[in-house]
Amino acid sequence: MPSSCKDIRAALATCLQQSDCVMVHRNTPADCLRPPLKDTLPTQCLQLIRGYGECKRGLVDMRKRFRGNKPISTSKELEGESGGQLYAGKSAYEGSGPRGSDGRDDAEYEKYVRNDGIEDVRKK
Repeated sequence: MPSSCKDIRAALATCLQQSDCVMVHRNTPADCLRPPLKDTLPTQCLQLIRGYGECKRGLVDMRKRFRGNKPISTSKELEGESGGQLYAGKSAYEGSGPRGSDGRDDAEYEKYVRNDGIEDVRKK
Protein backbone atom coordinates (compact mmCIF):
# COMPACT_ATOMS: atom_id res chain seq x y z
CA MET A 1 0.00 0.00 0.00
CA PRO A 2 2.82 2.53 0.59
CA SER A 3 3.85 2.12 -3.04
CA SER A 4 0.42 3.07 -4.40
CA CYS A 5 1.52 6.69 -4.91
CA LYS A 6 4.80 5.95 -6.68
CA ASP A 7 3.38 6.28 -10.21
CA ILE A 8 1.82 9.70 -9.60
CA ARG A 9 5.00 10.78 -7.81
CA ALA A 10 7.07 9.79 -10.85
CA ALA A 11 4.68 11.67 -13.15
CA LEU A 12 4.95 14.75 -10.94
CA ALA A 13 8.75 14.56 -10.94
CA THR A 14 8.80 14.30 -14.74
CA CYS A 15 6.42 17.23 -15.09
CA LEU A 16 8.53 19.37 -12.75
CA GLN A 17 11.73 18.48 -14.60
CA GLN A 18 10.18 19.55 -17.92
CA SER A 19 8.64 22.79 -16.60
CA ASP A 20 10.06 26.26 -17.32
CA CYS A 21 10.64 26.78 -13.61
CA VAL A 22 13.39 24.11 -13.66
CA MET A 23 14.54 24.14 -17.28
CA VAL A 24 14.67 27.88 -18.02
CA HIS A 25 14.90 29.59 -14.64
CA ARG A 26 17.19 26.87 -13.18
CA ASN A 27 15.33 26.51 -9.85
CA THR A 28 15.27 23.26 -7.93
CA PRO A 29 12.04 21.21 -8.09
CA ALA A 30 11.61 21.72 -4.34
CA ASP A 31 11.71 25.49 -4.83
CA CYS A 32 9.16 25.25 -7.65
CA LEU A 33 6.70 23.53 -5.30
CA ARG A 34 6.69 26.48 -2.88
CA PRO A 35 4.19 29.37 -3.22
CA PRO A 36 6.10 32.13 -5.03
CA LEU A 37 7.14 29.85 -7.89
CA LYS A 38 4.23 27.42 -7.67
CA ASP A 39 2.02 29.85 -9.60
CA THR A 40 4.31 29.63 -12.63
CA LEU A 41 3.88 25.85 -13.06
CA PRO A 42 1.72 24.47 -15.89
CA THR A 43 -1.80 23.27 -15.13
CA GLN A 44 -0.87 19.61 -15.54
CA CYS A 45 1.79 19.90 -12.83
CA LEU A 46 -0.66 21.62 -10.50
CA GLN A 47 -3.15 18.81 -11.05
CA LEU A 48 -0.46 16.22 -10.32
CA ILE A 49 0.51 18.06 -7.12
CA ARG A 50 -3.09 17.97 -5.96
CA GLY A 51 -3.49 14.32 -6.95
CA TYR A 52 -0.31 13.36 -5.15
CA GLY A 53 -1.52 15.12 -2.00
CA GLU A 54 -4.85 13.28 -2.18
CA CYS A 55 -3.02 10.00 -2.70
CA LYS A 56 -0.82 10.53 0.35
CA ARG A 57 -3.86 11.57 2.37
CA GLY A 58 -5.61 8.39 1.24
CA LEU A 59 -2.84 6.28 2.77
CA VAL A 60 -3.88 7.34 6.27
CA ASP A 61 -7.62 7.70 5.59
CA MET A 62 -9.44 5.15 7.72
CA ARG A 63 -12.33 4.96 5.25
CA LYS A 64 -9.98 3.51 2.63
CA ARG A 65 -8.11 1.12 4.89
CA PHE A 66 -9.48 -2.05 3.27
CA ARG A 67 -9.52 -1.09 -0.41
CA GLY A 68 -6.59 1.29 -0.49
CA ASN A 69 -6.19 4.12 -2.98
CA LYS A 70 -7.70 3.89 -6.43
CA PRO A 71 -5.12 3.07 -9.08
CA ILE A 72 -4.00 6.09 -11.05
CA SER A 73 -4.86 5.66 -14.71
CA THR A 74 -3.21 8.46 -16.62
CA SER A 75 -2.24 6.85 -19.90
CA LYS A 76 -5.68 6.69 -21.58
CA GLU A 77 -6.84 10.06 -20.34
CA LEU A 78 -3.66 11.86 -21.38
CA GLU A 79 -3.67 10.28 -24.83
CA GLY A 80 -7.27 11.30 -25.42
CA GLU A 81 -8.75 7.81 -25.56
CA SER A 82 -12.07 7.31 -23.88
CA GLY A 83 -12.62 4.20 -21.85
CA GLY A 84 -16.37 4.12 -22.45
CA GLN A 85 -18.31 3.86 -19.24
CA LEU A 86 -17.45 5.73 -16.09
CA TYR A 87 -18.76 3.08 -13.72
CA ALA A 88 -18.17 -0.62 -13.21
CA GLY A 89 -21.50 -2.06 -14.35
CA LYS A 90 -22.29 -3.09 -17.88
CA SER A 91 -24.53 -0.85 -19.94
CA ALA A 92 -28.27 -1.25 -19.65
CA TYR A 93 -28.89 -2.12 -23.30
CA GLU A 94 -25.84 -4.30 -23.93
CA GLY A 95 -26.70 -7.80 -25.11
CA SER A 96 -30.41 -7.57 -24.45
CA GLY A 97 -31.67 -9.05 -27.71
CA PRO A 98 -32.60 -7.69 -31.13
CA ARG A 99 -33.28 -4.03 -30.54
CA GLY A 100 -32.64 -0.76 -32.29
CA SER A 101 -29.39 1.14 -32.08
CA ASP A 102 -30.58 3.05 -29.03
CA GLY A 103 -31.65 -0.11 -27.19
CA ARG A 104 -35.40 0.38 -27.54
CA ASP A 105 -37.77 -1.97 -29.28
CA ASP A 106 -38.43 -0.52 -32.73
CA ALA A 107 -41.99 -1.90 -32.71
CA GLU A 108 -42.98 0.17 -29.67
CA TYR A 109 -41.41 3.49 -30.63
CA GLU A 110 -41.51 5.76 -33.65
CA LYS A 111 -39.11 8.50 -34.68
CA TYR A 112 -40.37 12.03 -35.20
CA VAL A 113 -38.95 15.53 -35.59
CA ARG A 114 -39.76 18.01 -32.82
CA ASN A 115 -40.66 21.67 -33.42
CA ASP A 116 -37.05 22.71 -32.74
CA GLY A 117 -35.77 20.35 -35.46
CA ILE A 118 -34.30 17.64 -33.24
CA GLU A 119 -35.12 14.03 -34.02
CA ASP A 120 -36.67 12.17 -31.11
CA VAL A 121 -38.61 8.96 -30.38
CA ARG A 122 -42.00 8.43 -28.76
CA LYS A 123 -44.30 5.55 -28.01
CA LYS A 124 -46.79 4.64 -30.72
